[in-house]
Amino acid sequence: MRYLPHTDEDIAAMLGVVGLKELDDLFAAIPGNCRFEGALQLPEAMSEWALEGHVGRLACRMAVSPEYSVFLGAGSYDHYIPATVSHLLGRSEFVTSYTPYQPEMLQGTLQGIYEYQTLAARLMGMEVATASHYDGATALAEALLMAVRISGRKEVALSRAIHPHYRQVVRTYFAPTGYELREIPYLETGLTDFDRLEESPDLAAVALQSPNFFGCIENLQAAAERAHTGGALLVSGFTEALAFGLLKSPGSQGADIVAGEGQSLGIPRSFGGPALGMLASRKKHMRSLPGRLVGQTKDRDGKRGFVLTLATREQHIRREKATSNICSNNSLCALAAAMYMASLGGTGIRQLASLNHDKAEYLKNALRDAGCSIRFSSPTFNEFVVGFPGGFDARYRRLLDRKIVAGLPLSAYYPELADHGLICVTETCSREEMDRLVREVTA
Repeated sequence: MRYLPHTDEDIAAMLGVVGLKELDDLFAAIPGNCRFEGALQLPEAMSEWALEGHVGRLACRMAVSPEYSVFLGAGSYDHYIPATVSHLLGRSEFVTSYTPYQPEMLQGTLQGIYEYQTLAARLMGMEVATASHYDGATALAEALLMAVRISGRKEVALSRAIHPHYRQVVRTYFAPTGYELREIPYLETGLTDFDRLEESPDLAAVALQSPNFFGCIENLQAAAERAHTGGALLVSGFTEALAFGLLKSPGSQGADIVAGEGQSLGIPRSFGGPALGMLASRKKHMRSLPGRLVGQTKDRDGKRGFVLTLATREQHIRREKATSNICSNNSLCALAAAMYMASLGGTGIRQLASLNHDKAEYLKNALRDAGCSIRFSSPTFNEFVVGFPGGFDARYRRLLDRKIVAGLPLSAYYPELADHGLICVTETCSREEMDRLVREVTA
């Protein structure tokens, strides 16, 4: 039985307010050949029990069931999430992605976000971190707009080894601004070719990713020196936050702003979202930060309390004064990341990062010994680019039939890397799965 709360009189009144006569007039801008005509051909209604079984059978047809061995990363990573994270995050006090309009009423939520900011700043080696952003791509775009505000310059240089989706989001952000974007090519080693970076007095920021999209570890210190020589800022991006458990933090290597994806820190992949945008900077740039900052203070009775110290967003102040026009954030995911980092601790994060690196090196060496080509020579973290004997794409399809997802084919993103793929290994990949991949590739 259908329930439509609006009567014909209600609909006519609403159409009259906007100056229309018929409901179809609302969709006049959509070409007729793009509209669906007639009734939807849907099956008969099912009971809840039958529907659950039907959806379960559909899910088993996807390459995400336990029967599949998945070596896919490329910005979204399969890491084990401790049960403590899921348990605590499910408490009714936390299950919201939104800070209330009177945030000081929820001291527990504010304290949780404050703890996240502290842990995130430590992980990235910076002095101050925001309360979260939508995802790594939007965080990087916001960081670059921040760099333009700080420097007063109009140009930004992006490494071509940054995740292609991130670069596309940055282009979308910058399209209406009039600022200039240019790309820096990468070397045969898989690293950014800074010798090809053209110096300009209008260059506001140099942006790169480490580990980059190919898994290669960039020389951030050299990049910072090159950027600072011309008066530009270094914006360091990332897609795999766990890497900082093993590598030097971007802040310790001279980055001015760090922005990227925190999905690896206790957040399931969930077919691409929700995710966690992380952004941190030097304290001197704090007032140019987008998003919100939670701070610690004392009330009039001298008791510790938490407040929104900075909230320079369109939601809170005039649009022309705002540093960001996104009016929400991912607080629940930020809390998950804080719980994850606190559960593992510094030693646990280092050990887990080392395990990821070691497993990836094992598979990389095994594939090389089996006759596969490892495309780039630079050190990598838990991803690497590989070519299979007989061609990657053909082998990829055959491996999928064997219930092995052998990474991400790169031809759609980098034409020069056609017939190569990006393979990822995390702690969830077993030795048996890796050995089976090698056997199937060479069979």
